[in-house]
Amino acid sequence: MTFPVSKSDDEWRNLLTPMEFHVLREAGTERPGTGELLHEERAGMYHCRACDAELFRSTTKFDAHCGWPSFYQPDEQGAVAYVEDRSHGMVRTEVLCATCGSHLGHVFPDAPHMPTGQRYCMNSVSLRFAPET
Repeated sequence: MTFPVSKSDDEWRNLLTPMEFHVLREAGTERPGTGELLHEERAGMYHCRACDAELFRSTTKFDAHCGWPSFYQPDEQGAVAYVEDRSHGMVRTEVLCATCGSHLGHVFPDAPHMPTGQRYCMNSVSLRFAPET
């Protein structure tokens, strides 16, 4: 896949902390329950930590009790890209920032109580929260 924002690994390393680089550029994950945005409840927008693209509105965030911030849909169609992930002995759908290709988390069809039935399980370290002013 190609993305509008493209940088070398060295350029990303200069822009991101080691943990951000591990999650965003190497498809790592943060430990469940440790993310700074897990309990964020203010109104606002969640952006990609790497390129600042708008990804999720706070109005779509819900507590899925999974240990990571969860949303039922991206802000706009085309805000995220999807890739089949066969790592860890299972098949999942990886969610990437459609602007820079950074790993955000995974999406699961296990939220029937939400409008879309989807649970976008995102890493806090992949996101930057901008509260409404």
